[in-house]
Amino acid sequence: MNTMNRCQLTLQLLLGLVVLSAPVLAGAQVTDLKALEIAARKEGRIASVGMPDNWANWRAIWADLGRRHGLAHVDTDMSSAEEIAKMEAERSNASVDIGDVGFEFGAIAKARGITLAYKPTTWAQVPDWAKDADGHWALAYTGTIAFAINKKRVAIVPRSWKELFAGLYRVAIGEVGRASQSNAGILAAAIALGGDETRLQPALIAFAQIARQRRLVTTNPAPALMERGEADVFILWDFNALSYRDKIPNAADYEVLIPSDGSVTSGYTTIINKHAPHPSAAMLAREYIFSDAGQLNLARGNARPIRIEHMVLPEDVRGKLLDNAQYKAARAIRPSLWTEEVRKLPRAWQREVMGAAP
Repeated sequence: MNTMNRCQLTLQLLLGLVVLSAPVLAGAQVTDLKALEIAARKEGRIASVGMPDNWANWRAIWADLGRRHGLAHVDTDMSSAEEIAKMEAERSNASVDIGDVGFEFGAIAKARGITLAYKPTTWAQVPDWAKDADGHWALAYTGTIAFAINKKRVAIVPRSWKELFAGLYRVAIGEVGRASQSNAGILAAAIALGGDETRLQPALIAFAQIARQRRLVTTNPAPALMERGEADVFILWDFNALSYRDKIPNAADYEVLIPSDGSVTSGYTTIINKHAPHPSAAMLAREYIFSDAGQLNLARGNARPIRIEHMVLPEDVRGKLLDNAQYKAARAIRPSLWTEEVRKLPRAWQREVMGAAP
């Protein structure tokens, strides 16, 4: 072999190594899934934030990743804002590989330079409105704001925001300003009362009245709170309301419904930490989440998969979801407006609502 051929062979080998290492180092678009799987198995672990077992059936997804690829998993539950703050604070000393944040937080995380781009192989089946063009974030599932109402605690079941605010119900909204679910609850109420993404005042006024009367619960809703009856009405994503009800022994006490005078549909996106200690495992997790099997696991957690139009859900899964007719007053969130306006919500909430509490 002459010198030129040896040089060409060396170059080809180097290029081959670059291709194989791309899943581990570069992200964006992986064409060699086998190489990604091998790299992830070698890492052997994945650390998530905001992806607990009882949310949207993450339990099944982590179990599958463990069984199929040998990934040991640990999660720390926290709000979307806390997830981003943790990744940003740790930077190169990262302890987190992947997180799940509300729609509006995907663009925020990308803007702060903490995300690693990765487009799963089903990328073309994710609607354009639900993904970042470069692959930094993409909604895996959607949710619509619902009421979970303890029928044993109320004389009349409120079926609209107007009925809710006209009564004397104890209402659990959660951590407004920090949790996407709570933020979307405020937006849904505003829409029902004549506002929108840029006009949240009607909702803030209504919740201030509840705060003044000591009827506002600002702990994030959870199955244990529902089991204990800590509120009359819990404001939740539909998939959480249905899943939490399934988990408590007094499930029959609760009715889940979409408020008839307005709601919003949004979703959640994984963000892969740019400084992830296990980047291949994180990318493989996103790959699995967007696969048919991963999307079905989310559906079994009562979440609506983003690729639902490309799937046939089993009858037992479809039967657990709310009737489509309940969603007639719900509309999609407007991310181009909400991403900017939601930044103002924490201060407005503290000043106008929490400040009204005795």
